[in-house]
Amino acid sequence: MPVWCCRCSLAGHFRNYSSPETEGQILNSLVQYFGDSFSRKVKAMPLVEETSLPEDSALTLPVVIVGNGPSGICLSYMLSGYRPYLSSEAVHPNPILHSKLEEARHLSIIDQDLEYLSEGLEGRSSNPVAILLDTLLHPDADFGYDYPSVLQWKLEQHHYIPHLVLGKGPPGGAWHHMEGSMLTISFGNWMELPGLKFKDWVATKRRNIKSDRVTPEEIACYYKHYVKVMGLQKNFRENTYITSVSRLYRDQDGDDQDNDEISTQQLQMEKSAFIKRNWEIRGYQRIADGSHVPFCLFAENVALATGTLDSPTYLKVEGEDFPFVFHSMPQFGDAINKGKLRGKVDPVLIVGSGLTAADAVLCAYNNNIPIIHVFRKRVTDPSLIFKQLPKKLYPEYHKVYHMMCTQLYSIDPNLSSAYTSFPEHHVLSFKTDMKCVLQSVSGLKKIFKLSAAVVLIGSRPNLSFLKEQGYGLGHNPNQPITCKGNPVEIDPYTYECTKEANLFALGPLVGDNFVRFLKGGALGVVRCLVTRQKRKQHLIVERGGGDGIA
Repeated sequence: MPVWCCRCSLAGHFRNYSSPETEGQILNSLVQYFGDSFSRKVKAMPLVEETSLPEDSALTLPVVIVGNGPSGICLSYMLSGYRPYLSSEAVHPNPILHSKLEEARHLSIIDQDLEYLSEGLEGRSSNPVAILLDTLLHPDADFGYDYPSVLQWKLEQHHYIPHLVLGKGPPGGAWHHMEGSMLTISFGNWMELPGLKFKDWVATKRRNIKSDRVTPEEIACYYKHYVKVMGLQKNFRENTYITSVSRLYRDQDGDDQDNDEISTQQLQMEKSAFIKRNWEIRGYQRIADGSHVPFCLFAENVALATGTLDSPTYLKVEGEDFPFVFHSMPQFGDAINKGKLRGKVDPVLIVGSGLTAADAVLCAYNNNIPIIHVFRKRVTDPSLIFKQLPKKLYPEYHKVYHMMCTQLYSIDPNLSSAYTSFPEHHVLSFKTDMKCVLQSVSGLKKIFKLSAAVVLIGSRPNLSFLKEQGYGLGHNPNQPITCKGNPVEIDPYTYECTKEANLFALGPLVGDNFVRFLKGGALGVVRCLVTRQKRKQHLIVERGGGDGIA
């Protein structure tokens, strides 16, 4: 089996980059980026039938992005040279922000001080750069306004930074696996990526646009089309599965050393000597015949854009692994579509109080399947997501919330209705005879016969390819990474992991679960890389007495 294997270092200035879209070969892209010296090195690097690299190879890819959902796509867009500028006639409704933008109108936002621009802005993200870019793309959106973006995107090919985006499926990530019949929680224009208005795209795909909200299937198709129309395909590799992302340190003699063998003093010496700190990415690519082709890549920087939908959260109770217990909407929807629950007298148990659980309730209700809905919170809990959604815009979710509040088991213990709510309850166990044991907050136990159970209490990313599964990267280093409870701890303006240099994270991994906010992560990462490159160029010139070529 051949192995892809590639190293190239981010050295010298960014030369003008241009490559035919149809080539789709990253090596051709890199040759144009690095010039003839790289070409000679590539010719000396034949594909090998093992996972090792030629010992004399010193080539490292500037950026590898793990994950090809909207976070990875948007980062690829900006790395490809697309830059945001203040539009010539734009006036932002926030006068303070507009005044700041006017100070450097001739510069792209990437070349400006993001901390200065973000200061004082408020929004529904904990990351200031996410709020900044969102307010530039959707001014005052949270107040119900539909103002146009104040940004103009320009392709500047000389700013291209070579990179690869690795994903398990087609561009769009998890959106290709979501239940296609459900509406998204966000408006269509909030789901769009820079440079391609969703409304313009969707108008060519369907005749009647009854709602500003759209289906996950439409969103997935939009993201896949976006990669093509923006000319990003050459950077994307589908059907790739990452098995290991590990740190490689290179000393001044060129030897690779393990992370644990590097002292703090040695690290400081490396930093002062501008020695690259490289990442090794290993995995395999699944090809058409189903076989696996292993690969090994090396990168100066790695960006984690995996999302958090990889692994469902489990209750960790007895019997949860029985086949009648599902842990995702696609599993539940598939069972309904195949008629497995048709005509069942026993109810389906739905566990959870979030929007995915509400989707399951609607799915079962619309298919005339009786429902037992169990959740730990009180119906008056202010943290329930339904309290944050306007009734006029999200009537179906408020229908579920209304049933949660009014069709309580304490009012009708005979389960005579199509839906029965069990607030402040949790599952104790599942039994082989398809029964479940529930317990109330007061300790009272109840047993019910089920036709199926759907546990939808959240999900977490699969970071098994990282050291210790990424546990040390979160705000709480002893807990797994989750979107809400324990996101990756990052610098708020560069999105670099505070506990691991040259490792970046964006999107749901850092708490930005909405597409409209994850775009700020791409801006922060690219701003950081560009700033560092300029600093290196400046120092190289200084060391050369001013006569060197940056």
